[in-house]
Formats: sequence, C-alpha cells, structure tokens
Amino acid sequence: MVKVGIPRALLYYRYHPMWQTFFTRLGAELVVSPPTTRATLLAGSARVVADTCLPVKVFLGHVIHLVNKCDFVFIPVLRSVRRRVYNCSKFLGLPDMTRAVIPECPPILEIEIDVNKGEDYLHQAIYELGRHFTPKKSLIKEAAQAAWEAHDDFRKVMHHAGVMLPEAMTGREGEIREASSNSSQAAIGLIGHPYLIHDEFINHRLIERLQATHSRVVTPEMVTPGELEVATARLGRDYWAYEEEVVGAGSYFLQGKVDGIIGIATFGCGPDSLMMDMVRREAARIKSVPFMSLTLEEHTADAGVLTRLEAFLDMIHRKKRKTLPCA
Repeated sequence: MVKVGIPRALLYYRYHPMWQTFFTRLGAELVVSPPTTRATLLAGSARVVADTCLPVKVFLGHVIHLVNKCDFVFIPVLRSVRRRVYNCSKFLGLPDMTRAVIPECPPILEIEIDVNKGEDYLHQAIYELGRHFTPKKSLIKEAAQAAWEAHDDFRKVMHHAGVMLPEAMTGREGEIREASSNSSQAAIGLIGHPYLIHDEFINHRLIERLQATHSRVVTPEMVTPGELEVATARLGRDYWAYEEEVVGAGSYFLQGKVDGIIGIATFGCGPDSLMMDMVRREAARIKSVPFMSLTLEEHTADAGVLTRLEAFLDMIHRKKRKTLPCA
C-alpha cells in the first residue's frame, strides 16, 4: 500500500478530513506527523534563513519527520480559493522550498488549486493527482466527491454544533463545548489562523490555559460563513484568501458575542499584522469588547504568554462582576 505523508502544519488544520477521505478512497495509507514539539521547530529552523516565518519553519520540521516514513509527501499549492482573491505567498512556494531545503524529502505530491483558471483546470489537476494511485477517472471522481462531502460535513459540524476543530477533525462530536448557563463564565474569542490557534506548541497551550480558568473558548471556524461574510463587510473585504476569516471573526466577536478577544499572529507576517491591526483599531473605536494581541515567534516563552493572559483574564472577570446583578 502506498503511504502518503501529511505534515501536521499549515493547511492540515483546514483540509485534513478532505485529504484523508480522498487518499484513503484511492487505497493509500496516510502517515500524519505527530504534534509539534521543540525538536520539530528546531529541525525546520535549521534549514532556512532566520527571517522565514514561524509557521513555515514548523511545517518544514514536520516534513523532516516524515522522511523515510512514507512514499510521498502531499504538499498542495492553494493559489486561490475565491475569484480574484489570492493566498499568502508562503503557500504558493511550499513544494519548491521543501525540495530546495530538504533534498532527502520523499517525492512530493503536488496539486495547484486556482479557481481563477476555471473548473476544467481544477478537474484536470485532481485527475493528475489521483492517477498516482489509479488510472480510472471514475474512481478518482468518486474519491473527489466523497472528499468534498467530508470537508463540507467537517465545516458544518463546527459552524452549527459549536464544536472546536480538534473534536470535529477526530469525529468526537459528542464533546461539544456548549455555552454554560452560568452568566459569570467568560467567553473568549480567539482570532487567527487555525495552524496558530490549534497548534498547542506554537501558542503555548493557550486554549488549555483558557479552559483551566473555566472560560468558554470560541474560534473562527465556529462562526457560520454567512455571519463571517456580514461581519467582514463591516471592515472591508477582498484581502488574502484566509485573512478575511480573521477579520470577519474579529468583527463578529466585537458585536458583543464574547467578553474578550485574543488575536494570535506571528512575528514578521505582513498579512497577519495588517489584519490584526484593523481589528484592534475597530475594538478601540467602539470600546465594546477588550482586545489583546498576542504575537508569537520561536523565542516566545511560556512565562510571557502566561503573565499577559492572566492580566487580560483578570480584567475580563472584574468587568463581568461589575455587570452582574447583585445577589
């Protein structure tokens, strides 16, 4: 059986159920790298210049882990998923960068997704990917259709059932974190890309720390597409492909949907810094929900994150106590 390696980084957090369905339907076995560790980051950092962004360093570390463990490594190029809106450049050059800095990497399975080139181009790209496993177009078409349905179901579970990404990804829908009826419980909205919000090493176990304070965590993927679209329109639109989700979630949370917002970005990322600043400015203008920006890089320490988080939550809880009716 052909083994396909999947780095647990970047687009993994958005499309893994789709990829898993597609490849397993074609008879492949998936090998997913384990969760990020310090060794993962150090391995990736050693291959690139210091100015390379943190998520790419982590991604390369996951690819290095997969060396000698699979027959192929899957690295798609998502150029555009909506017309005239393009992705960050780091996604466009991943296969070429990986080949250049990790020469021992297994052969790369590459597919370019660009909706601006039309459906025929997309269908041909899917077929070219699938024919590594079977020459039958009908089987590839069935696998692609099943993959899209899996992705659609995955998103709907998070949008409509309030399930966070890790539970939805593993099929643990029963572990829904429903809003507590206790009005003293603080709701904290996290905005940022899934590979920052849900990689526990990169964000220093942020969600775990928030839940330990009995806070309810709400993430962008738990907001419906319609709600995101309306909220994004308040601050503007047509940014990079996945930045609108950050802006839209921030704008949505600022409408009194949560008690506080934490924006997660990485140092040196232009799109992240611009989008977070837009949300920060809007938060300062309307003064409805406290906002904290958390900028991460490879030298960020637990102590610094914990100190800022404790101060922010203390402010949130004091504000909530003032608004609660007296017993």
